[in-house]
Amino acid sequence: MGRRTILVVEDEMLIGAVIEDALIEAGYGVALLTSGEDALALLDEASIAFGAVVTDIRLGSGCSGWDVARLARERDLSIGVVYVSGDSGVEWHSRGVPGSLFVQKPFAGSRIVTAVAAALGTIGASAPMDRLDHRFLE
Repeated sequence: MGRRTILVVEDEMLIGAVIEDALIEAGYGVALLTSGEDALALLDEASIAFGAVVTDIRLGSGCSGWDVARLARERDLSIGVVYVSGDSGVEWHSRGVPGSLFVQKPFAGSRIVTAVAAALGTIGASAPMDRLDHRFLE
């Protein structure tokens, strides 16, 4: 696994499959998990370096997507973070990690691919950092 591998944490299997398929089609490797606890355990494995994390905010019982992204960023300051949720993005401004992106459900797979590319800095890299901080993708 490497920087082009994306950790996807989504507790709804159909949505996880849409994200996984879109990212694979775009040339990314994907590790798809359905619980925040499994994601935290995987992030604790020092041998794995993900390029980005795509996580639902609400992951059922246990830890949230906020927790997953925070730990991912603690482990690697350069990891891209994309939050997805059916909720509004109101909490994202206060709870999301700096430089993260938010994608509102429902979405097309292409929107996730665009968000991941932006989070990895492969598009939009010429924009000032303050403009990249907490972008909301509708």
